[in-house]
Amino acid sequence: MKREDDQELWDFLGRAAEPELSPFFARNIARQVRHDAGHSERIRKWISLRRLIPASAVAIAMMAAIIATYHPASQKSSESEPDVVAKIDPQDYEVVADLDELLAVDKGSLWDEKPTL
Repeated sequence: MKREDDQELWDFLGRAAEPELSPFFARNIARQVRHDAGHSERIRKWISLRRLIPASAVAIAMMAAIIATYHPASQKSSESEPDVVAKIDPQDYEVVADLDELLAVDKGSLWDEKPTL
């Protein structure tokens, strides 16, 4: 915008008061910096070893309790588990019999034998 375009605006801006800094400006800035440093100091004290070690121990104990709850150790012995064949449903007996026949035929396969020359 050129000065000639709006002379009244430029005259008004020329009469505006200049911003003045307070005589205590530097002191107020230094106080604010110290206050911000105090905030970081509080955080550093909260994360001290005196509080961090017990908090870590509690967190580890909670994780162990959660793991123990969701993954309980198996109390069954391998002797008490029934045989795999006993777990087969009666409907699947025909399939098992067919698999036995297939395995018997597969053992005598022509591809397993070495060709004689």
